[in-house]
Amino acid sequence: MARPRRRREHHRASRGRYHLAFPLIVVSLTFIAFLPALTNDFVNWDDLDNLTENPFYRGMGWSQLRWMWTTTLMGLYIPLTWMTFGLDYLVWGMNPVGYHLTSLLLHTANAGLFYLIAQRLISLTLDDPLAHDLGVRLGAAFAALLFGVHPLRVESVAWATERRDVLCGFFFLASILAYLRHARSEEAGQWRRWYWASLGLFIAAVLSKAPAVTLPAVLVILDFHPLHRLGARPKSWLESPGARVVSEKIPFILVSAAGSVIAALANRGNLSSLAELSMVERVAVCSYGLGFYLWKTIAPVHLAPLYELRTPIQLTAWPVLLSAAAVVGITSLAVLGRHRWPGVGAAWFCSLILFTPVLGIAQNGPQIAADRYTYLPTLPWMVLAGGALARVVHATQPSIQVVTKLALPALAVAGLAVLTCVQTLTWRSSERLWAHALSIAPSSIAHYNFALVLEGQGRWDQAVEHYRQALAIKPDFPEAHYNWGVIRSRQGRADEALVQYRETVRIKPDHAEAHYNWALLVAAQGKDDEAIDHYAAALRSRPGFAAAHNSWANVLVRRGQWAGAIEHYREALRLRPEYAEAHNNLGSALARQERWDEAIDHYRRALEIRPDFGAARDNLNRILSQTRGSGSRDRDLASPRDRPGS
Repeated sequence: MARPRRRREHHRASRGRYHLAFPLIVVSLTFIAFLPALTNDFVNWDDLDNLTENPFYRGMGWSQLRWMWTTTLMGLYIPLTWMTFGLDYLVWGMNPVGYHLTSLLLHTANAGLFYLIAQRLISLTLDDPLAHDLGVRLGAAFAALLFGVHPLRVESVAWATERRDVLCGFFFLASILAYLRHARSEEAGQWRRWYWASLGLFIAAVLSKAPAVTLPAVLVILDFHPLHRLGARPKSWLESPGARVVSEKIPFILVSAAGSVIAALANRGNLSSLAELSMVERVAVCSYGLGFYLWKTIAPVHLAPLYELRTPIQLTAWPVLLSAAAVVGITSLAVLGRHRWPGVGAAWFCSLILFTPVLGIAQNGPQIAADRYTYLPTLPWMVLAGGALARVVHATQPSIQVVTKLALPALAVAGLAVLTCVQTLTWRSSERLWAHALSIAPSSIAHYNFALVLEGQGRWDQAVEHYRQALAIKPDFPEAHYNWGVIRSRQGRADEALVQYRETVRIKPDHAEAHYNWALLVAAQGKDDEAIDHYAAALRSRPGFAAAHNSWANVLVRRGQWAGAIEHYREALRLRPEYAEAHNNLGSALARQERWDEAIDHYRRALEIRPDFGAARDNLNRILSQTRGSGSRDRDLASPRDRPGS
């Protein structure tokens, strides 16, 4: 139906006033809310493995790119995310400020993209969007701010490792926005460039993080409502024009299938078996997770980096039952009210689809839920809230009453922003993060990671106490036993250390470091045969364990088995050519056999690697200063030494 000219002119004037103001407000407030993230450091919650102790991503050369596109480090295939880290390294080195700034800028951009998506979706649900123009923009801004400044976003933005969330979110949202433009341009008979743009952005999202594979199902729901490109009866989808709309999802489905297979292969070693978590327990975990996310979206307080999964699951516990009841109730409401409130059903089922990869059917990791898992799945709920506000604004006259009714949403956004600022600061350092976690949601991993911080600070007895508490929660935690043993080894309490190494090996028989440290202790007690057994066990578990070869050789030296010792020293150096201790020890073994030139070469190599290596310098000087005659040299050579395990 043609609109009056006056309405069109009013619409143009309205757009001129509002089309930039609202998105600018959204991105500005989002950026400000997360500004404290720029003061955060890397933390010992995957940042060590991914960034601070990982040299492979540092740069954009061929070797780094090859690693990025082939690695499945920590069970994830995320090559585009690795590329952003590589670019960060080129610009910032290892300064955490730059890494956090990149994540913050991506999240800010996501808030702006979501504003545009929400604006389009809300306007499509109204009979006359031009008459609702201010309401639509206010509703879209409210939805985007609920997403942008919500405390549940903190984990994805303030944790450097979770770059994959914000990068995936950027491409995911851009793909949806392009698809909406495609649907609009198709109505005007224009070329399908937006369709191909949407598909390309979807591929980028999948290469940033695997849960993006749910997008095709989300697009189908959007085609049903509010785009109305598909009829209410599924049978009509096989007829024109529904068949064409369905067929254009085929490339998306193929990308989704490929991404799902790659993700499953990458993560196959991390998934819990049915023996560890039964199917009934997995269903309970799923229902609990949905209820948890609903509640935390409404009341985002007492947030923690880890909500530990405790098994066996208590199926009759009230949180599980209450969550299940809430899920069943909302699903029933969505189905029964699908004709009267189609937006509720569309939003709820979109959310369920987006949550599917992270709910726990394929349980991965120690968590029963995680704040970061809400980054995309709660977006439909935010659109519903924005749509509700748009209708309230339209139904409210005069303007002064609109301002009054905006007070509550404004207070809600301000409150969320304050909570986000506070929550962001908990990620400032490892110590602060895990102290906060222990005050909110004590877990074995929180105690363990806090103990690592204390151990690094030399507060060994306090660290042992937290390892002890971690084991009280999870007795079969091998790393807690092992680290406890390492501390006692450093303190010279060998008997207590051996108890912990034995427990480590009992729980995890292939724990190479525990076998190695056990061997060091018994070798120091003169139990050479037992030491050799554990060096051998360490090498069976970790064939590339150069230190085990070096220490095994030291035992053979004490036994006078020079040929065997030299063989192990050489193997240690084959594995680690820059191993200064092995060069020095091999030099001493060769000197015992009067192979002076070879010995001198290895002493010199040790000093090239470590110019301050006193033992190697003393050994070299003795050989160079003494006369020929192996006896006088042999008496003065330093004995080989072992370095304690870490």
